[in-house]
Amino acid sequence: MLITRASEYALLSLIEISNQQNPIKTEELSKRLAIPKSFLAKILQNMAKSEILRSTRGANGGFILNKALNEITLLSVLKSVEGSAPSVFECSASIDCCPNSVTSCQIWPMLHKLQNKIDNFLDELTLDDLV
Repeated sequence: MLITRASEYALLSLIEISNQQNPIKTEELSKRLAIPKSFLAKILQNMAKSEILRSTRGANGGFILNKALNEITLLSVLKSVEGSAPSVFECSASIDCCPNSVTSCQIWPMLHKLQNKIDNFLDELTLDDLV
C-alpha cells in the first residue's frame, strides 16, 4: 500500500507540529488529532530517529521540527515511518521481488517506471507544499 494509516498520521502530525512555536507533547498531539497515543509515539520516534523531528525532554519537552518545511520531503517522511519507500505493487521497486520469472513478467518494466515516477513526485513534494 502506498499511503498507510501510519504515514497519514505522520503527515497530519507534521502539519500540526509545524504550526507550533514550542515543542508539543505526544499526549497533546494525540488528543488534538484523535490518534492513539502509543501508535503516535512510535511514529514520532521514527521521525526523530530520521532527524525529521527533534525530541526534547522535560516539563517543556516534546517534538518540534528539526528541519525547515521545504527540506522535509514526503518521500523522506514515508520512508521514516514505513521503514522503506512505499511501493505501488509488491514487485514494483525491484525485479528481485517479482513472483514471476524475469522472462515471463511483461508488466514489471511498466510497474517499475510507475514506481519511479511516484518516488520522484514524493521526493519533490515537501511539507511546505502541504502547509
